[in-house]
Formats: sequence, structure tokens, C-alpha cells
Amino acid sequence: MRQRTRILNGGKVNGPQQLEHVVVTGVAGFIGSHLTAALLKQGASVLGIDRRPPSHDPTAAQNLADLTAQPGFTLVERDLMDLDLERFAKGASAVFHLAGVPGVRPSWGDRFADYLTSNVMTTQRLLEACAAMGVPRLVLASSSSVYGTGADRPSREEDLPTPLSPYGVTKLAAERLALAYALRPSTPTSVVALRYFTVYGPQQRSDMAIYRVLEAALTRRPMRLYGDGTQRRDFTYVDDAVAATIAAASAPARAEVVNVGGGRTYSMQHVLDCAAEITGFDIPIIRASRQSGDVETTAADLTKAERLLRYRPSTSLIEGMTSQWKWALNQPGALWAQ
Repeated sequence: MRQRTRILNGGKVNGPQQLEHVVVTGVAGFIGSHLTAALLKQGASVLGIDRRPPSHDPTAAQNLADLTAQPGFTLVERDLMDLDLERFAKGASAVFHLAGVPGVRPSWGDRFADYLTSNVMTTQRLLEACAAMGVPRLVLASSSSVYGTGADRPSREEDLPTPLSPYGVTKLAAERLALAYALRPSTPTSVVALRYFTVYGPQQRSDMAIYRVLEAALTRRPMRLYGDGTQRRDFTYVDDAVAATIAAASAPARAEVVNVGGGRTYSMQHVLDCAAEITGFDIPIIRASRQSGDVETTAADLTKAERLLRYRPSTSLIEGMTSQWKWALNQPGALWAQ
């Protein structure tokens, strides 16, 4: 019998039903671990899949530390390419597919094969499993990187994607695969693909800009700033991204792509100024040229997100960075730099 599904819009419950059992791939990652914590808090059982074993990966261990002891959580430490995915998809009311290799700059060169396998091939295998097992909804993590340079206005979902990096190409390919499966006649699995815009917050990946800015404040070691600081990003606090992701599990949709952003853009210079205000330290930087695949501006048009997900971001940049700074100060070894 199909699992009951609670209607969740912007993190608010609008009905008596609930997501009872879900699958989260990439559970040891930044967004995946936050999403899992929120789902468990709402009463769902979560089967999390990740190829990074906490016993050998310090980041995975840190992200999973508060999850592994919870009775509603089950961890599967395997690569999606090696699993019998039908077995794990069976009985799920939703699958949240967040697994993949991230990062624009590392996607050039010899690592592309890993990007292709992890971002595209695993998505196809998971879509087959969801269709075979009758999973009603797959929520796919995509990226603003599919837009490329964009237009002189916030990017809309109907804009022509022109990714400028191999990473963006693989995320767009995963999107198109997922939509093709959802639109196949008689398929039981609908899809909502979420184009995340620069998600940040506690547990953010160490290669991301806000992490590196706050690390520079903490350690007094200069951070490398690519470009002149005028490039702008739409920064999305992780709690807002999670609210949108949960809402996507029950949004009225067959095959949709939806932007998830922070509501406005900020220059990197503004981020540096905010960090100085929060930490009390000027941020030491080393200037470097812009890298291949970097775009000048990212900005999300959130009209569709508000209509379909009832999503409105609620965390300002200064609030989100303050939370991330407090988290950073509480990490092992953080205070030695003071």
C-alpha cells in the first residue's frame, strides 16, 4: 500500500498525513545531513545512502554524528552504482537524490569520468529503481550552474540553460534524464528537480566561498579570492534550502524544475564586509584571476518556487553567516587560532 504523504510547504504542515519512510542519497553531505535531521524531526524514518564511510571520512563522520544514534535512521555505506537500488527504493513515499560530485573548478580534466558516473549514471539507475518500485516522487538536487552566464535579470526556469563547466553539464543531463522518466507514459514516479543557488550554513563544504571566508577570519591565513570581488551570488541558507526540498516531496507536479535561492544577490566584497562585522577581524585575501566555469552573477527568480512550493526564504545573509561562524568556533581545534 502506498505510504501516506504529508503536505509540507515551506516547512509548514498543512495536513494530517506524513512522509513515513523516505530515502536520502548523499546523506553524509552538507544538504543531505541537514535534510535528514529535519525529516527525522518531523517523524519520518530515513534510509540514508552514501559511499563515504564515516569511519574513514572525517567530514562524513561529522555530518552524521547526530543522526546515527536516532532510531528512525538507517545508514547504507555503499556506492549507488553497486547497490540493488530496487531493494532500497521499495516502500519509499519519496526519494531525495542529493548524491553526486560537486564543484565547478575540479570538474575539468581527468575527473570528468567521476562526475559523469556520479551525477548522471547513478541518477539513471535510481530512476529505473523508483519506476520499478512505484515510488511516487523523486526530488533531485540540481544546481544554478546549469544556467551559465544567465541574462541581465534573475534566472527563470524556462531560460535556455548554457552551463559553462563540465559540472554544470552533468547536472543538466541529470535533470533532463529525470524529467524524461517522469514524462514517460504510465510511469509512477513524478519528479521535482531543484536548482539550488549557493547553499551555505553550518557544515558547508570547505571549498565553498563563505566557509573559506570564515576560515580565513578564524586562522588569520589569507583566502584566495577569484576575481575582483564584484562578482555576485544568490546565497541560500541551508535551512531555507531544506524547507524547499521537503516541500518538493508533495508539491503538485509531474515533471518540474524549480529554483531555490536566497531572495537577493550579494557581491563577494559584501560577504567579506559581513564576515569582518561578524568576527571582528578583517579578512586577509590573496587576489587571483577568475577561474574557468565561474560566472559573474547568479540570481534566482523565485516566482515558481513560491507558487509551487510556497517557498519564501527567511534567513538573511548576516543571520546565516553568524550561525555558520558560531558553528565554526565550536569545531575541534577552532580556538587554537585565537
